[in-house]
Amino acid sequence: MPSRNRHVIAVVVLVPVLAALALWAFAWPASRIAPRDLPLGVAGPTAAAAQVERQLERHEGAFEIHRYADEAAARDAIEDRSVYGALVVTPQGPELLTASAAGPAVAQFLQQAVAQQAATDGTRVRTVDVVPTPSADPRGAVLNAAVLPLALAGIAAGAVVTLLGLRGGRAALALVGASALVGVVAAGIAHSWLGALGGTWWTEAGVLALSTLAVGGAVAGLAALIGPAGTGVGAGLVMLIGNPFSGATSAPQMLPEPAGAIGRWLPPGAGTSLLRSVSYFDGAAATGPALTLTWWAVLGLGAVLLGGSLRTRKQGSEPAADRRELSPVG
Repeated sequence: MPSRNRHVIAVVVLVPVLAALALWAFAWPASRIAPRDLPLGVAGPTAAAAQVERQLERHEGAFEIHRYADEAAARDAIEDRSVYGALVVTPQGPELLTASAAGPAVAQFLQQAVAQQAATDGTRVRTVDVVPTPSADPRGAVLNAAVLPLALAGIAAGAVVTLLGLRGGRAALALVGASALVGVVAAGIAHSWLGALGGTWWTEAGVLALSTLAVGGAVAGLAALIGPAGTGVGAGLVMLIGNPFSGATSAPQMLPEPAGAIGRWLPPGAGTSLLRSVSYFDGAAATGPALTLTWWAVLGLGAVLLGGSLRTRKQGSEPAADRRELSPVG
């Protein structure tokens, strides 16, 4: 079969397969959003809190219950990102504490779930947003929307470095410089212009830069080790797995397994979690995602340097081999 015909068949088959994969990756988690061991606090007098806990346990597998002595302890847990919300039993009636900054969709779900239960019991629940989103972005749309552009910026950085033939230290320096500029520009837009982030400007810029570098390093590193196909592998991993499994629009515990667990270990999910921590929670629970992004960046840059070194050695050995072949036999 002529090679051109094989190319046509490959395109005809490959494009629908990629479309189906992309549709599955994005549509499957979105269509199965529901709480799965979602951390939720319960506080108040022992007997009353136990009753609330039993009611929540009727939703089998939905919540991971954490008990707290009083409302102050429950608020501290929310601000430390240990739980997404808490039900507090008070003399005035039940009170729901939420944190829309941790995920507006999760806060809305908790309100709806508690309201339904309250309607059944004939009680009224007061809701308090302990850590709200900024007034300029009450639905958290900017942070959610930032996941895709940052992923694209990282993929573009890795692909351009590869296409330009940059290797070793030059490639690593280009990736670091491009990522740093992306972080500054993104912070300028999201924080300074749109007012959607509420943390320290330079810290947010650093997180945005690290998120971009983690993706760019992975793409360029794979390309340096396995060739041009590595660019496609890295881009596909980030776009078709990392982006839809990030839980940016809800929470990892709201996604079907193993999507939620996988998403936390990939740059888009780790970057989103870290940006929430430094922007709204004074850095609480930032260590895990920060280490995840750092490992991706370090391993990616390490692969870039290693790939450049291997190519240099290969090119240096080829002329020597040619000289031995051309030398007269003594």
